[in-house]
Amino acid sequence: MRRVNALFFALLMTCLNACDTKMDQPAEGTFGYDLKFLKAKDSVIVLRSNDGNGQVIVSPKYQAKVFTSTAGGAVGKSFGWINYKTFDAKEPDPHMNAYGGEDRLWLGPEGGRFSLFFKPGTKMEFDNWHTPPAIDNESWDLVSETGKKASLTKNTHIQNYAGTELTIKLQRDIEILEPADIKQMLGIDDPGTTVKSVGFSTTNTIINSGTTAWDKTSGAPCLWNLDMFTPSPKTVIVVPFQEKATGKIATTNYFGEIPKDRISYKSGVLLFKADGKSRGKLGIPPNRAKNMAGSYDDANQVLTITLFDLDNKADYLNQEWKPDTAPFTGDAVNAYNDGPLANGSQMGPFYEIESVSPAAFLKPGESLSHKHSVFHFTGDKEGLNKIALKTLGISLHDITTTFK
Repeated sequence: MRRVNALFFALLMTCLNACDTKMDQPAEGTFGYDLKFLKAKDSVIVLRSNDGNGQVIVSPKYQAKVFTSTAGGAVGKSFGWINYKTFDAKEPDPHMNAYGGEDRLWLGPEGGRFSLFFKPGTKMEFDNWHTPPAIDNESWDLVSETGKKASLTKNTHIQNYAGTELTIKLQRDIEILEPADIKQMLGIDDPGTTVKSVGFSTTNTIINSGTTAWDKTSGAPCLWNLDMFTPSPKTVIVVPFQEKATGKIATTNYFGEIPKDRISYKSGVLLFKADGKSRGKLGIPPNRAKNMAGSYDDANQVLTITLFDLDNKADYLNQEWKPDTAPFTGDAVNAYNDGPLANGSQMGPFYEIESVSPAAFLKPGESLSHKHSVFHFTGDKEGLNKIALKTLGISLHDITTTFK
């Protein structure tokens, strides 16, 4: 009898432990799931709003990325795209280690006469394309962290396509925003209790820590913020533009011309289907750009807004993989929809909203900063519609019916 009781007790404990383990495992797609995954890879930093609902994950090991955020605490939706399989790769990828990240910092230009991704004299094709290690797979130094804000730095050295040696110091200051900050920055009314929100700002700084100036002869780098998000079949990227400006509205053939049934122009707003099923990239030149872009995912009722620094009259770097293009005729705002390559393989699916700084023409010791902020709103459609109209200048109805 005693043996039977012991066996019963052992079975009971096994069942209870199994149940506890299951309960401790956050659901896939939640912030808690991504936090648990990333904690196993790095001593990540979590920034929290005062009520604890807004949270942001920052990683020193993975290039000071903001990996993801949420408006609903641990059980809330995780807004950033994370490429889980890359973390377990046995060897670094020689071209790019795509860990993902809701906001990552890169440097430009990618292509062109002053490219940072191709060695001098090489042909600009994929086999010769290599992301600089400081923004690809090297860790950054954590300077300070307060629970609301984190500061990180990285020193690096890069030779550009023209052969110029660039000695660079980078700094990222990442701060979570309170609801009052979000309202003030976007100029919106209080969305009330039916809409949840989270927002964060990154201030990105590049310093010429070398002994020679960066100019139009030697070449100059730029700061480049890229936001990676998970698409749905009903996601649309929204890019407002200067309707009265002259010249082309957008470059739409970065990776071949974007099909016409995936792009639309409506009264100063460009709409781009972002379902992760067709690879395409577009860019808005500085004279046409506005300092805001966003997206709306109707399947999950998530409105995303990005806000960034913009100088309509500055020189922006051309990022095309062509060494003979005019180097200072680039775009200020970009958007990307992932899709299968010719061989059927695919990194994502994900989509991106991007902003870049002007060319950093800096003397030794000088710096240039570029601020880029991300906001997510989820909940009641009526409340989301008011925010979309106020910020992006278009209704949810017009967004969601464009590609039906």
